[in-house]
Amino acid sequence: MFIRTALLLTMLALAGCGKTASDQAAASGEQVIRIGSVAPLTGPQAHLGKDNENGTRMAIEDANAKGIVIGGKKVHFELISEDDQADPKTATIVAQKLADNKVSGVIGHLNSGTTIPAAKIYSDNGIPQISPSATAVSYTHQGFKTAFRVMANDAQQGHALGMYAVKNLGVKRIAVIDDRTAYGQGLADEFIKAAHAAGADIVSHEYTSDKSVDFTAVLTAVKGKQPELLFYGGMDAQGGPMARQIKALALNVKYMMGDGGRTPEFIKLAGDAANGVYASLPGVPLDKMPGGETFATRFVAKYQPIQLYAPYCYDAVNVMIAAMQKADSADPAKYLPALAGISYDGITAKIQFDVNGDLKAGNVTLYQVQQGKWQALETVQ
Repeated sequence: MFIRTALLLTMLALAGCGKTASDQAAASGEQVIRIGSVAPLTGPQAHLGKDNENGTRMAIEDANAKGIVIGGKKVHFELISEDDQADPKTATIVAQKLADNKVSGVIGHLNSGTTIPAAKIYSDNGIPQISPSATAVSYTHQGFKTAFRVMANDAQQGHALGMYAVKNLGVKRIAVIDDRTAYGQGLADEFIKAAHAAGADIVSHEYTSDKSVDFTAVLTAVKGKQPELLFYGGMDAQGGPMARQIKALALNVKYMMGDGGRTPEFIKLAGDAANGVYASLPGVPLDKMPGGETFATRFVAKYQPIQLYAPYCYDAVNVMIAAMQKADSADPAKYLPALAGISYDGITAKIQFDVNGDLKAGNVTLYQVQQGKWQALETVQ
């Protein structure tokens, strides 16, 4: 009899161990609210994708620790993380998967090229989507009321970069290369527009892809135009090797990128060719954010050094939950109006959205690699 009882207790204990936190929450009568997160978790941009996922995860864990009550019931937030591989087609597949899983909201996607096509699926299913990192202007200008972002867009970022190149760095002859993605091409176009307006000549505009690793031919073509500055619209996985090849070809230019290059990974990939490179990042420097230093300390202790967007992911989750609390409902149809009209003091900024879902009063900071580290130069609005 003792053996049977012990065996039964062991089986029950094992069954309990097999339950997820969401299963246990549901069993205890808590309301389970699923929040999706999408980013490239494999491939060349996986370091950025994991950064996004970890920022989202930390916000959800913090929210669960608070014992939040919505609609009269204690809630448990569950993270549903998907990998879109930075591929637009895969992005639509995982977006539909999240819609089928009845998530209450989505944090993502990371890239503009994946965020834009996925936005239609979320809109069709009435699911609020907050991107922490997609900066292409067209994302929030498709007419979808479910689309939001928590950082400045490429019109603001490209303008800041173009004006800084001409006014602050004093260059007049500029070459541009972009990777033909929604992000890279869109940012390059905005940069060109601003540089033209400031009086510069675009002496060359070349193209590559977000899969390329050898830029010898395109850089040789650029070298023949004798530019003073080269702007690259793309991500660090290509921007870092491009910096090395610029140095190897003795191409005597200043080198500039947008937020896709302002990462620790860029410095690692570029090696000593990183020093002197310029880049931008929407928002103010981390140490100037209202809760930036505290967030950074906690994040690094729990995960790893911040790559780029983790603080924005953290804010995206919290502003979504704040809208649910304001509406007293996790039903997307009920909390979406509250999200559109929210005013939330995040760790990155005060978050308020305009009629398109863009962040009001988005700042952009210019950086330069100095002695192997990104150093803030100037913040513009």
